[in-house]
Amino acid sequence: MARILVESAPEGVELTHIFNRKVARKRVDWIPGSVTWTEDADSLLSSAPGAPDVIVELAGGLVPAGDWVRKAIEAGKSVVTANKKLIAYQGLDLEAQASAKGCHLLYGAAVAGGIPVIPGLEHGLAGDRVERVEGILNGTCNFILSKMEAGAEYDDVLKEAQGMGYAEADPTEDVAGYDARAKLAILIRLALRAQVHPEEIEACPITDVKAIDFSYARDLNCTIRQIARAQFVQDGIGNSTAGQLSATVRPMLVPLSSPLAWSRGTENMVVTTGYYGGDVVFSGHGAGGNPTAVAVVSDLVGLAQGSCRIAIPSQPAKVGTELEVPHYIRFLVNDRPGIVAGIAGALARENINLNAILQKPGFPLDRLPFVVTVEPCRTSALKRALKEIAQLPALLEKPLDLQML
Repeated sequence: MARILVESAPEGVELTHIFNRKVARKRVDWIPGSVTWTEDADSLLSSAPGAPDVIVELAGGLVPAGDWVRKAIEAGKSVVTANKKLIAYQGLDLEAQASAKGCHLLYGAAVAGGIPVIPGLEHGLAGDRVERVEGILNGTCNFILSKMEAGAEYDDVLKEAQGMGYAEADPTEDVAGYDARAKLAILIRLALRAQVHPEEIEACPITDVKAIDFSYARDLNCTIRQIARAQFVQDGIGNSTAGQLSATVRPMLVPLSSPLAWSRGTENMVVTTGYYGGDVVFSGHGAGGNPTAVAVVSDLVGLAQGSCRIAIPSQPAKVGTELEVPHYIRFLVNDRPGIVAGIAGALARENINLNAILQKPGFPLDRLPFVVTVEPCRTSALKRALKEIAQLPALLEKPLDLQML
């Protein structure tokens, strides 16, 4: 961000201070001498003469970043942040505080980095009624899964991602879906105008997906991606159930014809479906310092030119996982007679119809992977069937259940 401000010098914006712990190790020779380097956060957050007009928070997390943002707003300063966790968990309260103080809180970089999803929702799609939002919101998971699509195994790709700086030493936040669900909570508020707590959103890890699943997915003209998805649940005649929202972050089978299947590496993508405008796709490089810096500087330029966020009303919503969609289910078994009959019987007792059975040759019979796909069914019914199926003595591990987008 600092490099863009120095090299491009956007009109109305001037870099005046840089704060960091042990700030001396961050010094670079291309920063103008007029810029103050400091380890004293309070000197920036006060309303004293010489303090900056706008604070950019890029530390991430809830503490101490949240305290800094609140102090800045209390001092009447506008804040630009890329902190998705802070906005997902405390954004409503911070926006209310900023409004009361006559300043602004902008967070265009909090979802999908340099892709202008948030400005697009606030301005470009404000006139539509968005009914569904889905997308690839975590570049680390997209990097891993797109590498696995080419034949690599999870553990090897994770090490590569860590070596390239895409994944942390502890990758749980990314691979378990927690990062994406915080971003999805923000999109739900802006796109669907519903307030949800991030931890109410179901998050399923990508760690159970194996290379064999991509092989089977190709047979179904699909690939696998971590998808964040939210929509209002509909009743039997197509009307949305008031206040009932289905939201999840999980690996899913994605048709190769879908834009979501085209995303590779650390790219992000968001697809919104509007009642009037139909599908709108936002795509680009969501991860990395440069794309994020572009979004941050864009917010700063907007502030300098007098623009402000559009106030989007939202209401609390109940969050569930109930959807009626087709599923891909992969089993690993010690092969013996009656396995398919047991699976089919458990599904039939929940009124779930089999669509296809796929079994690739060349695997040992004592560790045989095969796949069952089922026609659209309710999530709760399939969970009950899989609980029964898990008791079959031939199963060697818990079945992998992936929704088919």
